[in-house]
Amino acid sequence: MCNACLIEDVKRSMLSRRRLFTGAMATAAMGATAGALSARPALAQANGQVIDLTHAYDSDFPTFDGKPGITFESDKKFEDDGYHLYKLTIFEHTGTHIDAPLHFSPDGQSVDALPVQNLIAPLCVLDITGKAKEDPNAVVETEDIEAWISANGDIPDGACVAMNSGWAARMGDPSWRNLPDGTLAFPGFGKAATDLLAQTGAASIGVDTLSLDPGNSPDFAVHYSWLPSGRFGIEGLANLHNLPAKGATIFIGAPKHRGGTGGPARVLAMY
Repeated sequence: MCNACLIEDVKRSMLSRRRLFTGAMATAAMGATAGALSARPALAQANGQVIDLTHAYDSDFPTFDGKPGITFESDKKFEDDGYHLYKLTIFEHTGTHIDAPLHFSPDGQSVDALPVQNLIAPLCVLDITGKAKEDPNAVVETEDIEAWISANGDIPDGACVAMNSGWAARMGDPSWRNLPDGTLAFPGFGKAATDLLAQTGAASIGVDTLSLDPGNSPDFAVHYSWLPSGRFGIEGLANLHNLPAKGATIFIGAPKHRGGTGGPARVLAMY
């Protein structure tokens, strides 16, 4: 075989391999693209809607002691510096936020040490809107837990059990925090109920009010029992009325400042 013929054969062989390789790569790329494109619909079909359980907050957001929970100070202005930047002064327990075990115990877990597996959890929603309409200091009782279990099955291990009292609809009105005379008044959990939840293996509780305990609590019994047990709470949740009693998954964007007793969180649910 002449050298020219040999060279042509090599070229044809290389070109054939290149086309084969290129085709394989293209097929793989198309498959990956198709997978990425189909992943969204599959996720949407499997899980439905994403609900934001977080209130936007500013210095007017109601707090337990009445002091502004967050203040903004302009540090950079677009007109002068080419970009915007605020200095924030934040109290940990304001807005939709986490109560870490350290909040009510001398040596409990800080918010940065919460087990990450408990920040994505099955969500169980307890509806007490009926009795909350009659009593602004209504509490979740053991009967409410038992009724939920009877209707929906066992509470999953590691679950977040959230109280829907309908209080989120009051946001922006003073009645979200207190009675007309200024007395704190809002629904919360009763200690007997959270003691029962601890036995079920629930990892966290949540409320759509200012506190885990009801507004008229004289002793913060839930805070002093639930949090020191190594579990945590979420206060000030929004939009729980848009979720089913069971079947949703909660995503808890807990802050991670070292040694913190809690802090503002972005909380989402998917179902």
